[in-house]
Amino acid sequence: MSTHDDGHTIAGWVGCTIGTVGALVAGMGVTGWDPGIWLGLGIMVVALLVTWALHLAGWGKPSGPRPAGRRTFRTKDHAAREGHDNCVGCRMAGRRGARAVS
Repeated sequence: MSTHDDGHTIAGWVGCTIGTVGALVAGMGVTGWDPGIWLGLGIMVVALLVTWALHLAGWGKPSGPRPAGRRTFRTKDHAAREGHDNCVGCRMAGRRGARAVS
């Protein structure tokens, strides 16, 4: 199996799909449909928020590759409750990740 493990999650696929629809709608706006650009940008913002919510719900993954046995996109990440180390999305939600015990 490949060592690449980027975006192979429910959060990644759903966010990409919604974002693609937003880009298509914005593209229709560029070609002349007046509300298209703003509607498309709104859909892209929704894609961002849905992806973030799914990541926080455990359907995303931390940075870097996961162990080979946990690479299927349907694998839920139970560590997301505490937050991932060095994860901007988790920090924005107030989750700081595992703390080192001194």
